[in-house]
Amino acid sequence: MVLSKTASETDVSVHSTFASRYVRTSLPRFKMPENSIPKEAAYQIINDELMLDGNPRLNLASFVTTWMEPECDKLIMDSINKNYVDMDEYPVTTELQNRCVNIIAHLFNAPLGESEAAVGVGTVGSSEAIMLAGLAFKRKWQNKRKAEGKPYDKPNIVTGANVQVCWEKFARYFEVELKEVKLREGYYVMDPVKAVEMVDENTICVAAILGSTLNGEFEDVKLLNDLLIKKNKETGWDTPIHVDAASGGFIAPFLYPELEWDFRLPLVKSINVSGHKYGLVYAGIGWVIWRSKEDLPEELIFHINYLGADQPTFTLNFSKGSSQVIAQYYQLIRLGYEGYRNVMENCHENAIVLKEGLEKTGRFNIVSKDDGVPLVAFSLKDNKRHDEFEISEMLRRFGWIVPAYTMPADAQHITVLRVVIREDFSRTLAERLVIDIQKVLHELDTLPAKVNAKLAMAEEEEAKSGTVVKKTAIETQREVAAFWKKYVSERKTNKNKIC
Repeated sequence: MVLSKTASETDVSVHSTFASRYVRTSLPRFKMPENSIPKEAAYQIINDELMLDGNPRLNLASFVTTWMEPECDKLIMDSINKNYVDMDEYPVTTELQNRCVNIIAHLFNAPLGESEAAVGVGTVGSSEAIMLAGLAFKRKWQNKRKAEGKPYDKPNIVTGANVQVCWEKFARYFEVELKEVKLREGYYVMDPVKAVEMVDENTICVAAILGSTLNGEFEDVKLLNDLLIKKNKETGWDTPIHVDAASGGFIAPFLYPELEWDFRLPLVKSINVSGHKYGLVYAGIGWVIWRSKEDLPEELIFHINYLGADQPTFTLNFSKGSSQVIAQYYQLIRLGYEGYRNVMENCHENAIVLKEGLEKTGRFNIVSKDDGVPLVAFSLKDNKRHDEFEISEMLRRFGWIVPAYTMPADAQHITVLRVVIREDFSRTLAERLVIDIQKVLHELDTLPAKVNAKLAMAEEEEAKSGTVVKKTAIETQREVAAFWKKYVSERKTNKNKIC
């Protein structure tokens, strides 16, 4: 989190059991200690606390890579002390970044000549990549409006309500109105027809999502492109498209090579992708690629020389580590097209295994699609007695981190659970997860009987005392929820007791 807070006054020290042979006094939690401590103690204190974190391999909420080969881990550690921005000091690292940009640009079918270099840059993730792409669109639109003598103070971007929060950040930080196409039940991505209807002369771009965070579905970029070409021709505008391929950019080229979503479509001017998602690199590395030099305004590029030679730079930050860039190049040459295809096909197959296992329970509706990012989003067919949030909470007892969330407007009444299938999630784990979900469902099925019995007893007591008050549905629901919270809390307490 960017924002932090301190604990209460009664919990201001860090206590350690195993490090007590080195340190007998507690360390202040939010202030620097007066004295040094042995390195073994510092390690043990931190390691003890980190044991309470979740297991990254079982974090099914995250799209981010949690496993790489030992050889790549070694390359990462060998280069962890290199500052990527020192291009003159580390020219080979800069060369590897340029190779990655060109490999990815060709993967996305950028219209490059035989010896033409691609235009792009490595970032700390897709959030920074989106900021850079958005700034390029905004500046190009402003320059055009200024040349035409028209107002340029009210830019907007058209997106679906399913976009990731980084788009909202860009809009707020850089003063661009975000015009969102609302969702509807059964259709959880941006409708291209409605999106084009919202485009006006102040629209700097339409942002399409290749792999929605909510359900993994690919938006129809081809239809969006065709509709927008028609509208541009009718209006005289030249509204472009940006494709947020954070999740799907390293999936579509290997699983759906015939799908037209990238630079094959003339209005697609820039694409971002997360190397730390299905690019198979640890956090954080992202990439943004432009169609051509003309799509990145020159005035946004800074040239510095105080680190050695002239260095062009277009990033929001300055210093950053080189490790992830090197790791990305390792994966690209280590796996090649064949290797990436094998990984993505395996992820897709394991997603189908999980989906079919959930369907066999007869308790869930599958919200995700078979084609798209390999994930399974699902909701209860009947959540009157217990809901998706309770399932998410109880799965943590087995080590699984499975998020539950509500859909954006106008489908906010739909709640779903989502499991992201990464390279390190095997078929065995998929089958194990289904078994654990069945256990949770079985246990939850016993709770309403206990709750209803308790409520019935309470009503009986009230009847005897002559103070019966008819409860509304919402009051009954609140009592059930309160009983549930108390039940879970007591189980956690009893579980932690030593017999």
